[in-house]
Amino acid sequence: MIQLRNIERSYKTGAGQTWVLRRINLDIREGEFLTIMGPSGAGKSSLLNVLALLDDQWLGEYWLKDEPVHAMNRKQRAEVAKRNIGMVFQSYHLLDDLTVQENIDLPLSYKNMPRNERQGLVADTLDRFQIVGKKDLYPSQLSGGQQQLVGIARAVIHKPVLLLADEPTGNLHSSQAKEIMELFKQLNDQGTTIVQVTHSEVNAGFGNRVIEVRDGWMTMDSANPDLANPGLVAGSNVVPEVGAS
Repeated sequence: MIQLRNIERSYKTGAGQTWVLRRINLDIREGEFLTIMGPSGAGKSSLLNVLALLDDQWLGEYWLKDEPVHAMNRKQRAEVAKRNIGMVFQSYHLLDDLTVQENIDLPLSYKNMPRNERQGLVADTLDRFQIVGKKDLYPSQLSGGQQQLVGIARAVIHKPVLLLADEPTGNLHSSQAKEIMELFKQLNDQGTTIVQVTHSEVNAGFGNRVIEVRDGWMTMDSANPDLANPGLVAGSNVVPEVGAS
């Protein structure tokens, strides 16, 4: 489903150019449940943002379902993301002035879809996630676990082929976290490809593949060790500007 070739990302800083992703080569098959792990600042979220098409300042090649994302302009990439990708954030990112029902309906509002069809999909999703009784509540009236549940429902209502999650249980109690991860496993069993960023070994155990990122390099891949770059993690990732002291 996904092929990344020599993906790199850097930022200009006062000291020069700081690299947060270096020569990332990664294939993700349809139906995989992949976990990205590594210490804070390793480049995990940067890699997820590339996959999500939230960042377009990277170098390299990105193929999604045989479409060359790297050759597209920003508008084309946004269309690809709308068709294929759902995103779950650690901080939920629900709109406070919309009800649960309205938050879940939001991705459908961007599609050319009859209102009655949208309403039917929302009703089915509310029932699937067992939150029908919460449909008229606002995010501030929900617990953290309930807000994350709504966030996941919103992310999957348009049936994305790829679900991306950035520390999806980071703000939840352990019991709530377990429920969320079991839900992810169910979605994966039903065919959704999932990529999660997490520090949790427990969460990683729900998936079937782990990659590790350190200092921007992919240093371990449990499925394809030959694609990783062990031994390249050395020294600073800051390249000084020409003439800088």
